Amino acid sequence: MPDLPSNPMLYQINTRVLMRSISGLLGRPAGFDDVPDETLSALKTLGVDWVWFLGVWQTGAAGRTISRTNPDWQEGFRQALPDLTPDDICGSPFAIAGYTAEAAFGGDAALARLRARVNRAGLRLMLDMVPNHMALDHPWVTAQPSLFIQGTEADLADARANWVRLGAGIFAHGRDPYFSGWPDTVQLDYANPETQAAMAKTLLSVADACDGVRCDMAMLLLPDVFERTWAASLAGRMVAPFWPAATRAVRAAHPKFLFMAEVYWGLEHRLIEDGFDLSYDKALYDALQAGDAGRVRALLAVDPAAQAHLARFLENHDEARAAAAFDWPRHQAAAMLAFAAPGLRFLHQGQLEGMRVHIPIHLDRGPDEPVDEAVLAFYRHLLPVLDEPVFRQGRYEPLSPSPAWDGNPSDQRFIAALWHDANGPRFLLVVNYGPDRGQCRVRANLADGLVTLTDRMHAERYTRDGAEIASAGLFLDLPPWGFNLFSLGI
Repeated sequence: MPDLPSNPMLYQINTRVLMRSISGLLGRPAGFDDVPDETLSALKTLGVDWVWFLGVWQTGAAGRTISRTNPDWQEGFRQALPDLTPDDICGSPFAIAGYTAEAAFGGDAALARLRARVNRAGLRLMLDMVPNHMALDHPWVTAQPSLFIQGTEADLADARANWVRLGAGIFAHGRDPYFSGWPDTVQLDYANPETQAAMAKTLLSVADACDGVRCDMAMLLLPDVFERTWAASLAGRMVAPFWPAATRAVRAAHPKFLFMAEVYWGLEHRLIEDGFDLSYDKALYDALQAGDAGRVRALLAVDPAAQAHLARFLENHDEARAAAAFDWPRHQAAAMLAFAAPGLRFLHQGQLEGMRVHIPIHLDRGPDEPVDEAVLAFYRHLLPVLDEPVFRQGRYEPLSPSPAWDGNPSDQRFIAALWHDANGPRFLLVVNYGPDRGQCRVRANLADGLVTLTDRMHAERYTRDGAEIASAGLFLDLPPWGFNLFSLGI
């Protein structure tokens, strides 16, 4: 396959929801072989490079039972799906009972055929790995219990939400340092070299089945994070770094393999240093959702080479739907900033259609929702522009808007950037990321003569003097959450 562009696009699919939908159309249980080639071709037409099938691995009865009986989760399930039935609750795909493809979907052989079809469509296949924990009924729990964090009767009595009795042993639930344990999981012990070896082997087996992997909560394995989370259980044992050697081993077998980290708490750069190609940009998402223009401006002004390692999103399976989290004018402005920036452009199943209901990962069915035609039309307009070579392979240059006149501070809400190809600047993006009308000037070296600015998202076209843009700056007056994406005729 040809090399990926510098700024690729990924589309996330909830495999279990997709299979349930296809099953309804076919009148029988669907598997990987039933994913239509037309679906894959349509994604390629949108400019997608990666398709992430979330939840292809085997889960177990223990996880489903907990999902169906945990009272803390039921209200959320019913909010998403008012006509919920037990059959809609399939269990979390992050409580993995084995890294073999779900038998009900055709198993490993059918997954391999799906990968081949994905690749023939010009796409790459991304799958999950959950390195921090396993399902309660993973075979290692009984065959190799030493691979997990184990505790005492006192632990179970003191923090029942974080511990579980399995057979004759007491095991820790998987968790992060800030929340109680996930009750359908058991925590792997990364202070044990045998655990690290077993998980490195598991990662290699996952890499054999796909072109890239998204690693769930990847920062939990960083030695200092793991030791802080499990200090009381480690009894002074130290944790060796896992990711550097594990990612090197995979690339020795698969040189072009891609690693994407789900990572929070400002630890993105550390995961990149440890061998990941991409990390979640939760900081930008949070700033966009908060409407914090100053923070957005600062994040998009850092070194573009560093930004190229970030995955930009407005929603995913963990976050609220963009159509619900952002009112419509701000949704558009946020999409312009997130997706016309360097890095991976990360789209989620249902986002383009304006779906509003977040489907919990424990469910394999969502509600029937009408397509929001305005949202769909916006993305159908935007994505072909972002598929142009300058946005996929070009150079990003952050700009610094300045006041339109003395005493007018509204320029502080503006974010601007140029996109260059080998011949010079080709696009100018300007966004007023705020709830009030604003004005600014944007200085940029475009040309000595006249410059034609054609807004590719609106029916606007202007001719301006390049020397004036370089000296006094281009004057812009935009409504709340307004934006221009100008192609530059020079």
